[in-house]
Amino acid sequence: MSKFVRTILAAAFVAVAAGCATPGSVDDRDPLEGYNRAMYGINEGFDELVMKPVSGAYRDLAPDPVRMWVRNFFANISDLFIGANSLLQGKPGDAVNDWARFAFNTTFGIFGINDVASDMGLEKHDEDFGQTLGVWFMKDPGPYLIWPVLGSSTFRDTAGRIVDMSVDPVLKHHPSGARRALVVARGISLRADLLDASRILEEAALDKYVFQRDAYLQRRRNQIYDGNPPRETSRRDAPPAAEAAPAAPGEAAATSASGE
Repeated sequence: MSKFVRTILAAAFVAVAAGCATPGSVDDRDPLEGYNRAMYGINEGFDELVMKPVSGAYRDLAPDPVRMWVRNFFANISDLFIGANSLLQGKPGDAVNDWARFAFNTTFGIFGINDVASDMGLEKHDEDFGQTLGVWFMKDPGPYLIWPVLGSSTFRDTAGRIVDMSVDPVLKHHPSGARRALVVARGISLRADLLDASRILEEAALDKYVFQRDAYLQRRRNQIYDGNPPRETSRRDAPPAAEAAPAAPGEAAATSASGE
């Protein structure tokens, strides 16, 4: 087992232990809320001190074409693995589309810095192994979980992320110096693209942690069902007590619980 995977599993154990030591959460999707809120605060502090200033300077100093080339370069790399996950999810047509995007952008787009595939009508998809697990093996995402630096996840998405990172060419197959530079460049590019969204979050959300958690879980659910998730059953949909069937002797009437 690689050192990276051992580190992830050890951190998961610590997260579970920390969550179990905290009072019960009001949201059954988030039983580790005590740990998650603490980690959210740490990540927010790192973001305020490091990521926002650096990504803001990058956005202000780098010309728009340069930022677009950086964004496209990393997006093109991801298309190769998006196609693999499309195929694993039983969508061969999407997989061909994704691999065609990679082929055209890598060649005619000059190593992916120009997105000629979109101009050709080839749609950009967004698939990962966490979604593949959700489609076939793990309908229940498990508890919500926040990782240091990486941010929002679930137990299912954590398993998927380990697989994604183990085959990520940005993290492998070149000298450590180049690897660090690529990881930093990708992180700064992604954060710069989210500067406006984070400003809206700060202005609109009464509880930023809850807003981010709910937005993440809803987005992941929509991604797994390709934008058409089944209707979730909620307690509001249950019939009034007077209309419900009487419970068997010694048993309480069951209620519906929402969830994936």
